[in-house]
Amino acid sequence: MNATRTVRVYTSVGLVAAVVLAVVFVPLLFPVDEQAVDMAHKLQAPSLAHPFGTDDVGRDVLLRCVYGLRVSLLVGVVAALASTVIGTAVGAASAAAGGRGDRLVMRVVDVFSSVPHLLLGIFIVAMFRPGVWPVVVSVGLTHWLSTARIVRAEVLSLRSRPYVDAAISGGASRLRVAVRHLTPAVLPQAGLAAVLMVPHAIWHESALSFLGLGLPTHRASLGNMIQDARGTLLAGDWWPTLFPGLFLIVPTLAIAGLAGVWRERINPRRRSELML
Repeated sequence: MNATRTVRVYTSVGLVAAVVLAVVFVPLLFPVDEQAVDMAHKLQAPSLAHPFGTDDVGRDVLLRCVYGLRVSLLVGVVAALASTVIGTAVGAASAAAGGRGDRLVMRVVDVFSSVPHLLLGIFIVAMFRPGVWPVVVSVGLTHWLSTARIVRAEVLSLRSRPYVDAAISGGASRLRVAVRHLTPAVLPQAGLAAVLMVPHAIWHESALSFLGLGLPTHRASLGNMIQDARGTLLAGDWWPTLFPGLFLIVPTLAIAGLAGVWRERINPRRRSELML
């Protein structure tokens, strides 16, 4: 592991650990009424009392950023797990079916892929009242396609391996081969797909909230905070927009950095080819 990669790994791990500790312990230590306002302290610049300043109704920006990041991580992790389970099941079933069944499933995947994720997500959340779980459902149902393709390709590759042929020749059933040989080999790729999906899901949730289709406006959400702060930015008050944006960008970059290291470890041949 070279020095640059080591620094990237430790930086990403430190940032992810700090984010997890913040979203777990800050709400316990500093409970906040998300509907409370304090107009006497609105739009105060960053200071010792309010390190990130206050917003246009006097709420502490730092605490709301942490609360908003907690919601984003909840949506990102749950939606990523849901989409990974769906994609893994569809990809494995498609590869196992083979022939016409495989082609039919992949054509369905292509049809869903032709529709932009955000537009399909907007259509889904529009059928429910604003809240966390409609956003989770929206992200989970629109982000399983790439996982399905990855798992299908991996299963098709594994089916031609000698040890799989040997197991089948020895009388092992398809279910036993799938459980004992195919599933363990696919899990690293599926896990990587889930980790890579978390930043994507976080941005998707923020986009829906920014458009007014995600969480209710009084709930702390990074997308809601950026949307609410547009008017203050034009008036010269930069902190209600800057800090939620940083809380959105930095954790997603840290998670993506860890996922990149994981990808290099499970695909050493690809890494060596890229270094040539």
